[in-house]
Amino acid sequence: MVEILLARLPHGEGLPVPSPATPGSAGCDLASAEDGILAPLERRLFRTGLSIALPEGYECQIRPRSGLALRHGITLPNSPATIDSDYRGELMVALVNLGAEPFEVTRGMRIAQMVVARVESVSFRPVEKLPDSARGVSGFGSTGR
Repeated sequence: MVEILLARLPHGEGLPVPSPATPGSAGCDLASAEDGILAPLERRLFRTGLSIALPEGYECQIRPRSGLALRHGITLPNSPATIDSDYRGELMVALVNLGAEPFEVTRGMRIAQMVVARVESVSFRPVEKLPDSARGVSGFGSTGR
């Protein structure tokens, strides 16, 4: 189990600490720390009142909640959003309303889920030619033929 340090900001008082809904849940729900109306096609940041410190070698992915996406067209325009291990600011969720009706976000409403994932450090080595592969240079959608 990975331990993540969590700080509650003053406007996050009383909101639930993110936690999995069931033992098999990959994500933890994030609640909004503020109210707001999203008009159709509007994008807006919603504050959560929380900040975290991830261990080095981990990221936090912010993802849409499937029920909000299906029933109301509420999703994230940058899904999944990435929170890096060295970020210490407030967790904020960018929402977009792809539905036809305005959508009301209320304080305490679960608006997104976060998944913590291990990431590998990488480096890139320039080469003259890449090794061959079975796919080669076939592009987008080429594997479905």
